[in-house]
Amino acid sequence: MTTPDTRDREPGPTGSAEPAESDASTPMPRVEPAESDTSAAPPLAEPAGGTGRSTARRWPVDVVAALVFLAGAGWVTGRGWLDPDGRLLGSRPDDQGFNEWMLAYAAHAVSHLENPFFTTLQNAPDGVNLVANVGLQLPGLVLSPVTLLFGAPVAYLLFITLNLAGTGYAWYHVLSRHVVESRVAAFLGGVFCAFAPALVSHSNGHPHITAQWLVPFIVWRLIALSRGEHVVRDGLVLGALVTAQFFVGLEILFLTALGCLMLVLAYLAVRPRDAVRRGRALLPGLAITAVLVAVVAAYPLWMYFAGPQHRSGHPGTPDMYALKLGSFARFATESVAGGPTSAVGWAPNTTEQASFYGWPMLLLALGALCWLRREAVALVLGAVGLVTALLSIGTTWTVGTRRTDVPAPFALVQHLPAFDSVVVARFALITTVALGVLLAMTADRFVTRHGRPFGRLARAAGAVAVAVALVPILPTPLPAGDRPPVPNFVTSGAWRDHVAPGRTLVPVPVARMTSVYWGSAALAGFAVPEGYFLGPVSATDATGRWGVAPQPTAALLTAVSKGKRDTAVGPPEISRARADVRYWKADAVVLPDRGARRHDALKTVLDTLYGPGQRIDDVWLWDVRPFTR
Repeated sequence: MTTPDTRDREPGPTGSAEPAESDASTPMPRVEPAESDTSAAPPLAEPAGGTGRSTARRWPVDVVAALVFLAGAGWVTGRGWLDPDGRLLGSRPDDQGFNEWMLAYAAHAVSHLENPFFTTLQNAPDGVNLVANVGLQLPGLVLSPVTLLFGAPVAYLLFITLNLAGTGYAWYHVLSRHVVESRVAAFLGGVFCAFAPALVSHSNGHPHITAQWLVPFIVWRLIALSRGEHVVRDGLVLGALVTAQFFVGLEILFLTALGCLMLVLAYLAVRPRDAVRRGRALLPGLAITAVLVAVVAAYPLWMYFAGPQHRSGHPGTPDMYALKLGSFARFATESVAGGPTSAVGWAPNTTEQASFYGWPMLLLALGALCWLRREAVALVLGAVGLVTALLSIGTTWTVGTRRTDVPAPFALVQHLPAFDSVVVARFALITTVALGVLLAMTADRFVTRHGRPFGRLARAAGAVAVAVALVPILPTPLPAGDRPPVPNFVTSGAWRDHVAPGRTLVPVPVARMTSVYWGSAALAGFAVPEGYFLGPVSATDATGRWGVAPQPTAALLTAVSKGKRDTAVGPPEISRARADVRYWKADAVVLPDRGARRHDALKTVLDTLYGPGQRIDDVWLWDVRPFTR
């Protein structure tokens, strides 16, 4: 998902580049430009600043870059920070609610020493396989103090904001140290990788996708491992990074691995002899990495593939979540040149806008590839970016917004393990990284044209071209909307007097997101029925589906709340209702005093099912422990 090293020399004691002692120790070189191509930088040059003295000069620039990335991230998420407890950020509130619950549960698991990979506190009593969902174990652990002190909404906003800033800075750091000479070029690459439409659109509720701050280091350490210099050390470092990413987000880890595999194959096609040599050096270190990851992640891997509530595949057909071929030339919803209707019909939803680079950026990328056509790195990036872009189209080609019957590349791999669980549009995340690194390389070539004919003019023209390509896709702030109210009975902790730890509180109506918001507000202190998650169809069918089929009483109360049935219930419904609260292991059924549709009708039904309720704080509560204990 990134480039081989474009520099093949290590700095000497005074910062001068000295030739490596042996070819086996050098990073992956790029193809030398032709003699007529005077625009290329000195081959494989180490950037000025490799010494301690120049590193001291570098850190103020790095701090400024980090602050700019943080400011950009704050610009994107700022509307959510205006009222974290009263507003939901972005266009996918259910996704935010789900991730807030995951962070709340992580904090609960830390403070109560519970299993971070499986829980029955959602979808009681069957539970949720958190590895097969977005468990966020590592971020949840790190953010636990924030969650416990300030609540899950603040922890979520901090997470989604730092993801953008951290991803941008991570790419800047790796690019500026190992790929390009110019820190301006590295900064441009970081900006694109973090603030292109891909990550901005996924900031609408997908922090596990935007958490890519480990990706640049994983790919770079893989390239370093191919040198064969410090096999054990580099293998362990790479293993530690891969393991950490495993506990941040499995999908991004899979896409990173796929991008690296494509990087190797593309380099094999461009530089077969060097690729084979590096492959031999790479294998022992990868074996060490694999052993470390297998040992540390053995239990969660078992949980994912064979544990309770594990699933296989993703709900729906691949093309439900695929992009259109024309989406790459259009502009995203949350971009300067985009708007509410600019992506309609071209992407599955406002979150999966992983392409949408705009036609100026496509022209710039094409021009860059033509100019750098003699450099192996550029060819590799172009190949990886193109293949992953085509994979994101889905199983069939598209014409405009219409899907045809002509098979597309993803049809070849759709039934392979892991590929059947990936949201197809997200292959374009790899394309975004390839374009970001290509942009950094191109900018670096222009910036370093010192003393060459028309150097100043070329740099000015390049700056204009980059501005024309980047400005239209710069992000606009994400929208924010009102958060569904949670009763004070829950937020104040009054529920503790009526629900024992680990037992279930049943919100009415029994809706999946109501359960999630209430459970999150209580920091997962009580279990809830149903919920918002991916699970198996049944105990005998592991095919993935959203949520779970509602119990009969949940369906009854939902129908009453929607006016689809009256309040008359008989002995069969009463018997079923009491069996259902036993199934849920419930201590209390709770109806908010305000906000529920057809409140009086619901209260009448609940009084009939469980006996007269009692008014507590701002809810009506039915103590069902006599039926469940």
